[in-house]
Amino acid sequence: MAGRPRAARLSATSSARIVCIDSASLSDVADLLALWEAAAENESRPADTADAVRILLIRDSDACLVARQGGRIVGSLIAGWDGWRAHLYRLAVHPGMRRQGIGRALLDAAAARFRSLGATRLDAMVLEGNELGHMLWRAAGFQSQEEWRRWVTPLR
Repeated sequence: MAGRPRAARLSATSSARIVCIDSASLSDVADLLALWEAAAENESRPADTADAVRILLIRDSDACLVARQGGRIVGSLIAGWDGWRAHLYRLAVHPGMRRQGIGRALLDAAAARFRSLGATRLDAMVLEGNELGHMLWRAAGFQSQEEWRRWVTPLR
């Protein structure tokens, strides 16, 4: 996917705006961290580091999709593939750009990536209190699995 940006026409309210979806590069790390900060993606978890994001991009250069408008990153989605399952994390859209179809365009690009890799199911991590996020995932056809609970422990 890297090097082959796809244009996505957004909703009627922004029909003049074209957003290109492509893979993040190492030169995007600072902009990704700034987007996640602006989108309040680090409020309830330890903040990510530039080194951690670089490691992700080096390990899988297509794992982080970005939405760009006029060269500026306005959205992101981590689309992780472990060879067995397709996982979605960090769907973030800049607050001033929300509700314009950017999140859905990122989801569609991730689904296309995973289909090409042979994935049969997507799962997503969404904070419990993120109502806008829950609305997007439901509208995209995802269903909550209430029987699952996430368990975590820090390694550092």
